[in-house]
Amino acid sequence: MTVDGVPARIGQQIDPVVAKVAVDGVPVPLLPGLVSYLAYKPVGVVSTASDPQGRPTVVELVPAEPRVFPVGRLDAASEGLLLLTNDGTLANLVTHPRYGVTKTYTVLVEGDLADRALGRLTIGVDLDDGPARAAATRLVARRPGETLVEVVMTEGRKREIRRMMEALGHPVRRLVRTAIGGVHDQALRPGAHRPLTIAEVRSLYSEAGATWQDAPAPMTEEI
Repeated sequence: MTVDGVPARIGQQIDPVVAKVAVDGVPVPLLPGLVSYLAYKPVGVVSTASDPQGRPTVVELVPAEPRVFPVGRLDAASEGLLLLTNDGTLANLVTHPRYGVTKTYTVLVEGDLADRALGRLTIGVDLDDGPARAAATRLVARRPGETLVEVVMTEGRKREIRRMMEALGHPVRRLVRTAIGGVHDQALRPGAHRPLTIAEVRSLYSEAGATWQDAPAPMTEEI
């Protein structure tokens, strides 16, 4: 364990507001008031703190205080796991593509998605805002008239997976985010939430390659 980059001493007292504490080089979120939730966003709920059209938002799924913000986006027609936090450092590490925190999706598409088309997802698909590619894909099942695949992404452009599938001629019927980095919870039902554990928060910091210099910091607005 280190405090401000220096090995900690037994019995050492610290100020959690200013001290930067890390275990095995990974930051530990000690700042009072920091909260992080894992929520299951249902279809029809928007991934914003407010909506001018009056649609239900993900922040309504968690306690109103302390105020938290959604980390990244899931379009209204999609469902699955979403982080909400007031830790600005965590939000930045999870959302910015340069940190490479993966998001895993189960995607049901129309038609028989051939192995060649599945491979195209990792090679790259040209979209109107530039090429897009998946970090990994896996065939889950083929059924009459539809195919179920797992897709792992490290970036999250607007409707990216849906647009990639449409470009391949296989519109999405259902899209579910099942994991954010190593954080997952098959028992979490649509509309439900739970606090992230310290171990889960540290795992996300670790996957992003954060060091003690990337101390948790309060978040005051959406990223």
